[in-house]
Amino acid sequence: MKKVAIVGCGGSGKSHLARELGRLLGAPVTHLDAVYYDDEWNALPMEKFEALQRDLVSAPSWVIDGNYNSTLQVRLEACDTVVFMDMPTITCLWGVLSRQLRNGRGQNQKDGIYNRIHLGVLRYIWSYRRKMRPRVMQKIDAFAGHHAEVVLLTSRRHTRRWLERTAATLR
Repeated sequence: MKKVAIVGCGGSGKSHLARELGRLLGAPVTHLDAVYYDDEWNALPMEKFEALQRDLVSAPSWVIDGNYNSTLQVRLEACDTVVFMDMPTITCLWGVLSRQLRNGRGQNQKDGIYNRIHLGVLRYIWSYRRKMRPRVMQKIDAFAGHHAEVVLLTSRRHTRRWLERTAATLR
């Protein structure tokens, strides 16, 4: 496990898992939200965002967390491990709301976590399992399913246990 793409709904725990895996693997961690948005919430043009990801995945090791379905193929083709944070909707909603309570609204955290919650974000999370999940699963199958290990994590407990097993195998 040297090149890890972490995907899943907002609030599923992608950034936390990315930091922990990066620490365990000694690999650089990139949170795509921190790359895509600047401090004033201006988005990077998509062609530059895709090119930047192509540079990131050319490194010998990395952990990248984020969705961005339009550029997901870049990460999936280059990774050796895909971790899909397949959490229940209520877990994801609680994840973004509790993060906002802990960190405050609209703050750009130094670790790549953005607390920008509005109705559109909540709708996205609410409909993720029905609308986005099938598209993400299809892309994982098409672009990573034949060469990468695919890990499906379905709860916070499952994630903790998987991290513990991963840490034990890396010792």
